[in-house]
Amino acid sequence: MSITALLDLQLKPDSQDDGYRLTHDVLTATRAFPGCLRVDVVIDTTDPLHVMVIEVWESMAADAAYRAWRASPEGASNLGSVLAAAPMLTKFESSEL
Repeated sequence: MSITALLDLQLKPDSQDDGYRLTHDVLTATRAFPGCLRVDVVIDTTDPLHVMVIEVWESMAADAAYRAWRASPEGASNLGSVLAAAPMLTKFESSEL
């Protein structure tokens, strides 16, 4: 069953352009990671510093492998340098409801 991960980002006020560029660069690797089905980015219409990344993974295992890679030196990014607060990650499992 697929997993949808929502990554809620708040960029620093002086980092909008750098934040967009860095987010794009980071997500290039995310999109190429095994098990990643799709990554969409949406920007808050009232706050361009509020960015939501929507990742769809083929399984919980694929998502877990990606998170482990991001926590390693090889997968680490500089995304934190442009964030005003810690990112918030929420995961959802697909349902037949």
